[in-house]
Amino acid sequence: MTSRMRHLRGTVSGPRPGRMRGRRGRGRRGPLALPGPLTSGSVPVHRTPSERFDLLVSGVLRALERHFEAESVAVDVVVEDVPLLPSSWSDPIPHGAVVQDGTATRLVLYRVPLTRRAASAEELEDLVWSAVLTHLARIWDLDPDDLDPRR
Repeated sequence: MTSRMRHLRGTVSGPRPGRMRGRRGRGRRGPLALPGPLTSGSVPVHRTPSERFDLLVSGVLRALERHFEAESVAVDVVVEDVPLLPSSWSDPIPHGAVVQDGTATRLVLYRVPLTRRAASAEELEDLVWSAVLTHLARIWDLDPDDLDPRR
C-alpha cells in the first residue's frame, strides 16, 4: 500500500482525481458524471433511456392527477418497449394503445416508437403529452384540450 493510500485507509474521500472533459463527443466524464462516495447511484447522467422515459411519463401523469381522480373510468398507464405487431403490418407503428379487459382499462405507451420519432428531449415530451392526452380523451370521451393543464 502506498503512503498516499495508507492515510486514507483504503477509503476514498473528497473529490475524485482526474480531469473532467468531454472527449470524442461522448459528453462529460469524471467526478461530475460518475457515481462515487459523494454522489448517489441515481445521478441523472446514469439513468437509462427507459428510466428517463418512465420519469417523463410519470411527470405527465402527475400533472393529470386531478383528472384521474375525477373521472369514473379508472385507467392504468403502462409503458412497454415496442408493440407486438404481425409481420404483415404496413401502417405506421402506433405510439400507444388502449386495452380493455372486462372492467379494467389500460393505456399502453410504446417507448421505442415515441423516442425514435423525437429529435430532441422537448419533442419527446410533446409526443408523450400528445399520446397520453389523445388516448385519455378517447377513453373519457373528452376533448384533449380540456385535459391539457399546460393551456
